[in-house]
Amino acid sequence: MNDRLYPALILEALKNVRYPGNGKNLVEAEMIEDDIRIDGMKVTFSLIFDKSTDPFIKSVVKAAETAILTYVNPNTEIQGNIAVKFRQNVAKPAKMLPGVKNIIGVSSGKGGVGKSTVASNLAVALAEQGYKVGLLDADIFGPSMPKMFGVEDEPVYMDEVDGRHLIAPVEKYGVKLLSIGFLVEKDNAVLWRGGMASNALKQLIGEANWGDLDYFVIDMPPGTSDIHLTLVQTLAITGAIVVTTPQEVALADAKKGISMFRSDKVNVPVLGIVENMAWFTPAEHPDEKYYIFGNGGGKRLAEALGVDTLAQIPLVAGICENGDKGVPAALNNTVSGEAFRNLALKVVEAVNNRNEQLPPTQKVELKH
Repeated sequence: MNDRLYPALILEALKNVRYPGNGKNLVEAEMIEDDIRIDGMKVTFSLIFDKSTDPFIKSVVKAAETAILTYVNPNTEIQGNIAVKFRQNVAKPAKMLPGVKNIIGVSSGKGGVGKSTVASNLAVALAEQGYKVGLLDADIFGPSMPKMFGVEDEPVYMDEVDGRHLIAPVEKYGVKLLSIGFLVEKDNAVLWRGGMASNALKQLIGEANWGDLDYFVIDMPPGTSDIHLTLVQTLAITGAIVVTTPQEVALADAKKGISMFRSDKVNVPVLGIVENMAWFTPAEHPDEKYYIFGNGGGKRLAEALGVDTLAQIPLVAGICENGDKGVPAALNNTVSGEAFRNLALKVVEAVNNRNEQLPPTQKVELKH
């Protein structure tokens, strides 16, 4: 018996109910609407039938109630809480990135905290662990991924997929990469007017051949901006990672960033905090730690806000040097490389926990 309810338990129970019309279970038959809500022991959701004249509606609803009481908890408040919908009334818009399982936004409250370094190394470390990974450089203020991956001069090609011409991501270190930086001259400053940046980002997301991915990592701009709004309106982001340094000013801005994701309008789960430049370690003395920006500020912020500390990344000269050479630190057998590989493991764990315990994130709908 489960005293703590979450959507995955409900779905598992409903796999025991078969629809008489085709013999498939309700999950297999895609008859469960993506609207499971849990409030204490009260559970509500909708079942979708093809038409209102379906002869099995009442019996299937009753069987679903019985399954939840039997396989989840006999005290679950479910009777009368299963709504019925019909497919002709359910408009299903085309899903953006249909082959992507998890979308992770990497953000920071301010610039200069190493957000892009964390995003690039996380993507590479996930790919090294055998996952299919895509990385979108959405930082319009300073797109740095082309340089970090050593592909600044790489041409962008088009793929033809099912009669559509799609942008082909650049592939390196097992990561599919697209960047706003590919759309502008690398040595020229660009002033984005109105919706230009948003439209360019939507093109890189929806008109690119990303294919099937386990993780789609987005390097977001620092702070809070229209670009963040565009991203949460365009994509259902699985979870956000907030990067900070131990400095008080960075921590204050990180707190604002977490508040943005947690707000009712955005409502994107925060997977955790990454404290970058947590200490300085000389490359030749990996056991030495010098807390030049303060000690443990990011960890204390995470505890205060009730989120996980996913990693404390040391400041090692090699991180910057490797990044400038287009070789992410996660590929190297160094202190920083190990830190990024451990970060990837923690992120996989955090995403799995989030998916097990929370319903899917919804895209933000603008209300005028």
